[in-house]
Amino acid sequence: MNFNETLFRSSAIGDLMSDPKTKADKDAGLLSKTAQSYLIEVYISQKYGRDKDVQTKQMKKGIEVEQDSIDMLSKYLNKTLYKNEKRFTNDWIGGTPDIVLEDSIIDVKSSYDLWTLLGKIPNKLDSLYHWQMQSYMWLTGTKQAKVCYCLIDTPDSIIETEKYYLLKKMDVISEDSPDFVRECLKLEHSMKFGDIPMNERILVFNVDRNEDDILKIQHKVEKAREFLFELEKTHLNFNN
Repeated sequence: MNFNETLFRSSAIGDLMSDPKTKADKDAGLLSKTAQSYLIEVYISQKYGRDKDVQTKQMKKGIEVEQDSIDMLSKYLNKTLYKNEKRFTNDWIGGTPDIVLEDSIIDVKSSYDLWTLLGKIPNKLDSLYHWQMQSYMWLTGTKQAKVCYCLIDTPDSIIETEKYYLLKKMDVISEDSPDFVRECLKLEHSMKFGDIPMNERILVFNVDRNEDDILKIQHKVEKAREFLFELEKTHLNFNN
């Protein structure tokens, strides 16, 4: 395999950029265990055409309400926003930013619930998203990015699935049992947010372009390609 042309997904660059747990490994310039795990997935995908299909309820909601999040953000920013469908690439990475404007990009994250959204307030932006934004700005030539967390009502299909799990969990005779009906109402209330003002359901993190970080991404991609070559060599000779 020629891994010299392997492009890495912007959404996974954060895994690649993660630091090793020990100072010795970091000083030695070694890839972290997280990065190595990601690269094994890349290796399997490139060599064998198999991709890991993992979808959580949080991911499912994010996909289903993405346009609703963009529409709500458009109202909040008083600017018409459109979902970007174009994939950008260079010699190292590739990615599809959610929204591409003339001078910036916007990435929309649909929070699962109030606890997920408000849990972001005490913390700075997750490093995974910092690296993702640097990647997108590199690809698009923009100078600024926003990561916008939006809280949208949970789709009914997901709520019904949660009710099904709740029924299995509770020791009740049927769906008509008062205890179950009461818990279902609480469940729905925790997954619908129309009673909360829009400005309280959006958190915006601003990210400036950092040329040093972009150079670090380029360097890490080159190390990742070297790792893939070594991984294949070790794999093919493992039993010899």
